[in-house]
Amino acid sequence: MNGGELRALTVAKLIDARGTACPGPMLEAKRAMGECPVGGVMEVQSSDNGTISDIQRWCRKMGHDYLGDLENDGFWSVYLLRKV
Repeated sequence: MNGGELRALTVAKLIDARGTACPGPMLEAKRAMGECPVGGVMEVQSSDNGTISDIQRWCRKMGHDYLGDLENDGFWSVYLLRKV
């Protein structure tokens, strides 16, 4: 998805993990996935450089869809779609 499409998404669950070092953002996303409905979009905000690749691998492993990421001022917003 492009930046405009990502910005237009309705987010069902927002995880603010900015300032948390690896593996914190990934662990927070795993814990919160149960609070995101199937078919819902989760946004993980993180200032950790490894979060994007961690979430991409986790999505492939767990069957979720990695939708993309946006670079903001000092952090990234990473978007995924809960499939199961």
